[in-house]
Amino acid sequence: MKYFFFDIDGTLTDLKTHRIVDSAKETINKLRDNGHFVAIATGRFHYKAMDFAKKIEIDNVVCSGGGCIVINNEIEEDNVGYLLLLEDNDKVFLKDMKFIAQAGLRRELTSYVLDENLDIEKLDKIYKVYFSIKESDIDKYSWCKSLTRMRLHPNYFVHQHDKKREGILKMMEYLKANPSEVVVFGDDLNDIDMFKGPWFKIAMGNAKEELKEIADYVTDTNINDGIKKACEYFGWIKE
Repeated sequence: MKYFFFDIDGTLTDLKTHRIVDSAKETINKLRDNGHFVAIATGRFHYKAMDFAKKIEIDNVVCSGGGCIVINNEIEEDNVGYLLLLEDNDKVFLKDMKFIAQAGLRRELTSYVLDENLDIEKLDKIYKVYFSIKESDIDKYSWCKSLTRMRLHPNYFVHQHDKKREGILKMMEYLKANPSEVVVFGDDLNDIDMFKGPWFKIAMGNAKEELKEIADYVTDTNINDGIKKACEYFGWIKE
């Protein structure tokens, strides 16, 4: 029995259509039929991750970059830090209008809450911070280099809890299973932490080069049936 953890965006889904690749969904079903454990490991926050998971009937999720663990649709661990997304919904809290003026509106469905008295130092939890800094300007801000960065738009990036590896380890501890039996699939820079775990790492053909360099195996692109091809190659499923 293997334990498979799949990233969502760019791994399970086509970034152009935002829909799960047919062969990836087919492979997940075959892996389950063959007795393997299947889960999602994503940077998406809980409410977004679970919406996706329900569509493909996955009950086990490492989300919020590893800060939240869901087993059999029940949250087992929720200790998320860092963000001006303060709640498990689409609200974003702003102290002023600088972000919108510099970067425009977020791409995601968002409810904006303007609070001129917002005091970051007094907040118990911050789930995500959106910085209105273009990639070409990163070198101007030395503190950016030490942050995990996920760029969802040319005008801004997201810094968030990024410990998928820790989340997977916690889930395996809960399951009383050996981490060496885990297989992870990823494609982007926010998967680097997950690729440092004591398990088998597979990078998609469309993955960032930095991720491919530390992968144990590089498969085809996600839209060219990369997940299915890798699982067939290693004998985890059969045609």
